[in-house]
Amino acid sequence: MSIIAQHGEIFIILACLFGFFMAWGVGANDVANAMGTSVGSRAITIKQAILIAVVFEFLGAWLAGGEVTNTIRKGIIDPELLQDDPQLLVYGMLAALLAAATWLFVASMKGWPVSTTHSVVGAIVGFSVAGLGAASVDWASVGKIAASWVVSPLLAGTIAFTLFKSVQHLIFEARDPFAAAKRYVPMYVFLVGFAVTMVTLVKGLKHVGLDLGFGTSLLLAILAGLLFAALGAFMERRVQASHRKTDQFGFSGVERVFGVLMIFTACAMAFAHGSNDVANAVGPLAAVIGVVQSGGEIEGAALVPWWVLVLGGSGIVVGLVTYGHKVIATVGTGITELTPSRGFAATLAAAVTVVLASGTGLPISTTHTLVGAVLGVGLARGMAALNLRVIGTIAMSWLITLPAGAGLATLFFFMLKGMFG
Repeated sequence: MSIIAQHGEIFIILACLFGFFMAWGVGANDVANAMGTSVGSRAITIKQAILIAVVFEFLGAWLAGGEVTNTIRKGIIDPELLQDDPQLLVYGMLAALLAAATWLFVASMKGWPVSTTHSVVGAIVGFSVAGLGAASVDWASVGKIAASWVVSPLLAGTIAFTLFKSVQHLIFEARDPFAAAKRYVPMYVFLVGFAVTMVTLVKGLKHVGLDLGFGTSLLLAILAGLLFAALGAFMERRVQASHRKTDQFGFSGVERVFGVLMIFTACAMAFAHGSNDVANAVGPLAAVIGVVQSGGEIEGAALVPWWVLVLGGSGIVVGLVTYGHKVIATVGTGITELTPSRGFAATLAAAVTVVLASGTGLPISTTHTLVGAVLGVGLARGMAALNLRVIGTIAMSWLITLPAGAGLATLFFFMLKGMFG
């Protein structure tokens, strides 16, 4: 207890610094993934992508980030085992933050889209096994998270494949693709608005003291979806059919309609990403604050302070603005050639998957989800549409992430233990 009483302020300052560094890494690496499809399909520019991300990542982190943050904070290690040595939890969470942030910094420099969730879960497991023994890890929770790494790309890929096939069938194969696009696009906008609003209301707003019932949330989500659809219909009115000689099928006007839609899906993806991935930065930070403020008591559950989510959201924004462009290039143009219609299917599928996971408290990897969705869209056009070399490099960086996070966390854990212990 005396170590926490003696160094409590230093622990909180270190936690805030490391948490901000981690959030910077999430912004530089993961947000770039979330925006890659929109920029790669040339629906929006890099400057517009950054502006959208700044607003909606921050809102997602602040309004809907509480649920997943609890999983990362108290779902992986059994807190009961640390009641006698609460300072070990503090060292471990600080080590996990610094380890995951360091690995993300390296990956972002190389332009590799790696999983921040992998990094931080690997780091927490690494310090737990090294410092407390394998029995301290809740392997059932880790198994659930590990299963989501397989489930999320499969689910996102399937949704993206189905969405893109529906776009092909309803719009591109119609007698007048442009008229069909104008008819059906508001329906897709409705889906975007409904999915994001539903999860925000059902799961996200509890920690800001607003807990609506399921029926009320459903009604409000339908209204929000209709509002989004009306706005989409109004915006697409300004898009004119093109009559270029090179465009014998009349598809370029259709793609411009989807360009309008990509603005909505980019906002949805940024919001969904902020709600899910802010947990990676602020979960361990919230754990440290909880232990220090309670004087060494390890509580099973506590509300994440609002300013912690704001700190995480701010770090994410700074990371994207300063270093996000490298990973945007890899995801946006490396895996398969994207047009606004393909990018839309991939982004909406990924956003829906992330939003579902955020609602159930499962910390999935946005990277895996988005890459799975882009692969799904590519597969809808056949294997030849995929760049297998880039996919191989991405898979390789994913495999390295877990051991890198665990190894660095073990090293930092023993360093902190030596300094304060």
